[in-house]
Amino acid sequence: MEKNPAPQFACSQQILETARRNVSKTTWDYINGAAGSETTLRRNRYAIDSYAFLPRVLRDVSKVDARTTLLGHECRLPLALAPMGSMHLMHKDGATASGKAAGDFGVPHILSSVARHSPSDVAAANKGFKIYQLYIRGGMDWIKPKLDEAKKAGFQTLVMTVDAANYGIRDRQLINEFARPSADIVGENRDFQAAMTWEGMAEVKRYWGGPMILKGIATAADARLAVEHGIDVVYISNHGGRELDHGRGTMDMLPEIVQAVAGKAEIWIDGCFVRGTDVVKALCLGAKAVGIARLQAWSIAAGGGAAMHQTLLNLEEEIRNCMGLIGATSLSELNPEYLTRVTPMGPWHEHSSYRHLGPHWQEGLR
Repeated sequence: MEKNPAPQFACSQQILETARRNVSKTTWDYINGAAGSETTLRRNRYAIDSYAFLPRVLRDVSKVDARTTLLGHECRLPLALAPMGSMHLMHKDGATASGKAAGDFGVPHILSSVARHSPSDVAAANKGFKIYQLYIRGGMDWIKPKLDEAKKAGFQTLVMTVDAANYGIRDRQLINEFARPSADIVGENRDFQAAMTWEGMAEVKRYWGGPMILKGIATAADARLAVEHGIDVVYISNHGGRELDHGRGTMDMLPEIVQAVAGKAEIWIDGCFVRGTDVVKALCLGAKAVGIARLQAWSIAAGGGAAMHQTLLNLEEEIRNCMGLIGATSLSELNPEYLTRVTPMGPWHEHSSYRHLGPHWQEGLR
């Protein structure tokens, strides 16, 4: 297994601390904040922490394989770098750095349509599995050129984000008077996003003509509708808690959606997943892949593509370590029997997985 013999970042906590020092307070609040009371964000973490492992022992775990296949593409880990539109705030290379790191490592990268770096530039840097995510800011006469551009650049799969009909009311941004970074790219008119329906989505799917992911599914009912429409991946997400306040944690949605999909589509999930143990829990409950979002932003802010690559190495070690310790040697062996529900230990927030940071670690930082 590839390792950096002297990594700058031995664990994600060091990534987090460095990222905090490298960006302004307004940028930090933007990437870490969520809607309203940030209850949905905290529930994402609470839901993950509500599961504990039931490890099995005296099994031969001398060889552990964390490789998988996602939409027919061989991947080194069951991970995807989730779409993030404001990566240029983290580092000048932004989405290009994420795409290159993902391709070099061997996991899919999802490019947001509101990223500052062009699809052609990001695709050129990424030698691996390339996915394009679309926000709707016009009718089909606006959508078709966007999809044509993505196809020409070499993107193989389309994501439509469906949980962002309205932009979340985010207190941290309002307090900081922080302008939305993508507004000057796609404009303020979200009427087309708000007006999108299952019929409209189906028209987009027909024009795209390839694999399609719906990101933002939060109920079994919508998961069943997605399957009926021939969607290839049901992507469970609540936008990191950034749109709807007082939603459920995504891990609480996972079991019922797995049952509703019944193997007819792959299931991906995101929502506060920052450690290898978090990933393994989702796989045990039936997810096929986990999206890395805020941890991706922290990594790019900490040191661009090199830090992102190190984060993926660290996650690989954490996933393989966890699998060995619970008695599983391949992803196909993971199932709900390795988990039990517990009362989680609080508090719960975007940094609560890092117990060694201390309650006042941000003091004195700009």
